Amino acid sequence: MGVRLSVGGINQMDLKLLFISALLGIVCCSSAQQEGNECIKANALSCGECIQVGAKCGWCTDTEFLKQGEPTSARCDELESLRKRGCDAARIENPHGSQKILKNKAVTNRKKGAEKLRPEDITQIQPQKLSLNLRSGEPQNIKLKFKRAEDYPIDLYYLMDLSYSMKDDLENVKNLGTSLMKEMSKITSDFRIGFGSFVEKTVMPYISTTPAKLLNPCTVDQNCTSPFSYKNVLKLTSNGQQFNILVGNQQISGNLDSPEGGFDAIMQVAVCGEHIGWRNVTRLLVFSTDAGFHFAGDGKLGGIVLPNDGKCHLENNMYSMSHYYDYPSIAHLVQKLSENNIQTIFAVTEEFQPVYKELKNLIPKSAVGTLSANSSNVINLIVDAYNSLSSEVILENSKLPEGVTITYQSHCKNGVVNEGESGRKCSNISIGDEVSFNINITAQGCPKQDKPESIKIKPLGFTEEVEILLSFICECECHKHGIENSDMCHNGNGTFECGACRCNKGRVGRQCECRKDEVSTEDLDKNCRKDNGTDICSNNGECVCGTCECKKRDNPEERYSGKFCECDNFNCDRSNNKLCGGHGRCECRVCICDANYTGSACDCSLDASTCLASNKQICNGRGICECGTCRCTDPKFQGPTCEICPTCPGVCTEHKECVQCRAFGTGEKKDTCERDCSYFNLIKVKDRDKLPQPVQAFPLMHCKERDANDCWFYYTYAVNNTEKEVHVVETLECPAGPDIIPIVAGVVTGIVLIGLALLLIWKLLMIIHDRREFAKFEKEKMNAKWDTGENPIYKSAVTTVINPKYEGK
Repeated sequence: MGVRLSVGGINQMDLKLLFISALLGIVCCSSAQQEGNECIKANALSCGECIQVGAKCGWCTDTEFLKQGEPTSARCDELESLRKRGCDAARIENPHGSQKILKNKAVTNRKKGAEKLRPEDITQIQPQKLSLNLRSGEPQNIKLKFKRAEDYPIDLYYLMDLSYSMKDDLENVKNLGTSLMKEMSKITSDFRIGFGSFVEKTVMPYISTTPAKLLNPCTVDQNCTSPFSYKNVLKLTSNGQQFNILVGNQQISGNLDSPEGGFDAIMQVAVCGEHIGWRNVTRLLVFSTDAGFHFAGDGKLGGIVLPNDGKCHLENNMYSMSHYYDYPSIAHLVQKLSENNIQTIFAVTEEFQPVYKELKNLIPKSAVGTLSANSSNVINLIVDAYNSLSSEVILENSKLPEGVTITYQSHCKNGVVNEGESGRKCSNISIGDEVSFNINITAQGCPKQDKPESIKIKPLGFTEEVEILLSFICECECHKHGIENSDMCHNGNGTFECGACRCNKGRVGRQCECRKDEVSTEDLDKNCRKDNGTDICSNNGECVCGTCECKKRDNPEERYSGKFCECDNFNCDRSNNKLCGGHGRCECRVCICDANYTGSACDCSLDASTCLASNKQICNGRGICECGTCRCTDPKFQGPTCEICPTCPGVCTEHKECVQCRAFGTGEKKDTCERDCSYFNLIKVKDRDKLPQPVQAFPLMHCKERDANDCWFYYTYAVNNTEKEVHVVETLECPAGPDIIPIVAGVVTGIVLIGLALLLIWKLLMIIHDRREFAKFEKEKMNAKWDTGENPIYKSAVTTVINPKYEGK
């Protein structure tokens, strides 16, 4: 078992934790201070280097700004710090970025049936071109507006798998042209449709088969066309009847493995714009199949190892390089589809829905629809997918230059605001709806090539885009007025610009006075020793060209200065844990106090207004104002302005009403107690023996007061270090006098009344009981049956005596 040690109630483990916490606090604080002033930390030697550190940094061009021993990099600091150090605002270089709109054509407000416009005359995003002048660390905000135009032209290319399993689908697609034209006319009056087909690379998987099989890959009784990779059957056209005719002439082909070569076909459709006939309008690619797909790497099965080059290779409308280049990768397809603003609709059978839904997640602005077994629902599928795709706008940008970042915030319908990655898009947009995007573009530093750059922002699936030209603020305005080989830089060894020397190659020093190879020699070091001592630069700096350059502290706000770096701005006296009491600045270890403050730590205020009593006298005429605080010379008086006299007559009466209302809730001030009587601390005690007694430390007054009911209450009033304290006995002392008689009489009367009531109740109960008993008796009497025979033991009370001598006469 271990022994648990404790010190003053804190165990050893707690002490360790406290120590670690303290260390972490110091480290964090130091780190925060360092990071808090990135300007000084950057050690910038020119104005241009300084302003590239961040938007908070400025450069002081005042030639007299630096103190002795401070390096040139000390001119670069936060703006507020430069002003506090004495640099005039007019001498601080702090350029700001700017922006200019170069092309700002308003979005098109067009109704269906109105005058027909060319696609290039329709505008859905505004503005179209801007130029930004970027300052490092300072974001430039631009606002883009997007509005879905009504009756916007649509190009749709139908790319179909013609392997044998799609035979019944082809029959339904043969009449697709006119039917789809009719349905899409409800959405746009300018619709074009094209058709292409694909099967598989001709070298896969037919390598080992016979030439006859290649000519007719189907069974003997079926007539199929020879396999092909991709065929552009019909260029985009507004003639739906032509679509029906050409598609009606197509024949099914065959394939021996389930995955098809559709990716080859998609790539050619995307990059062969002239052959397909794409316009700068909404571009839809419908990819119809009942199988999976081959992708990059599968070509090795047929001996094809060259990666797809992403270029157009159509000869006589046939893909001519399927045997030469591998299938494209998914990432390659995403890039080309995005570059050419093509939105893809995957019309696939139920079996392959999971596969193509995963593919949809990788291809922006794509949709997946469930194709019926014979493609009979293809028109509804296309219309639904188009509505889904067109109801969402997603912004994407081209590759950003090095050091440039971009953030998006979208303002969508119904006041919905999105940020982060969600800030790039708005959903549920109907035709005619307008949404906006706030975009912040920020540069960190300047590009290495120091030349203008450009980026493009566009909504996915749309041909319109916003071009943004970027230029960078890499030098200060004062750089233009620099004097090369200036005499101010030691015989012309540097360029004097922005208040400091920028030394020529091989020269160092504040005035470029030394060569690099002579920076430190014994003769020069003598000039860096104070009073011929042994310490070079007071051990607070380095001797460069016979001049001390003071080292930097971990805290950028703390600096060494002086000819020998003997001074600093952090070793002055403190008050209330603040350097120079927070009322001055530390220079060479001595506080230089602000106006109306004095003392070694600037903690003595010369402002006597804090010593004014209510009678407008300094310290009530009973004290002396020292450093903004009264020192009472009359021992009976105390308080901040020597106005409190606890032992003076009338003190008890003065506080009676407030003590009464706070302790007992009675008295004249009971309704305004909280407002008028909060100036002292109230402490209740049980009896008079518990009241405090007078001490030497502070005066105390014992008080005895009577309330309106002739009850006495006892309390003490004292002022302890400006804190007013009242101790009060919590119970009142009330004498038994005439006032008690009505109370007693009332009690007696109450008792008598209660007794009478009880007596009446008892009497009532007795009457009820007697009447019940009498009624019972009467009932029994009536029910009794009396016997008329003589009682054998009955003896009459009459005695008859017969006279024997009586003869009856």
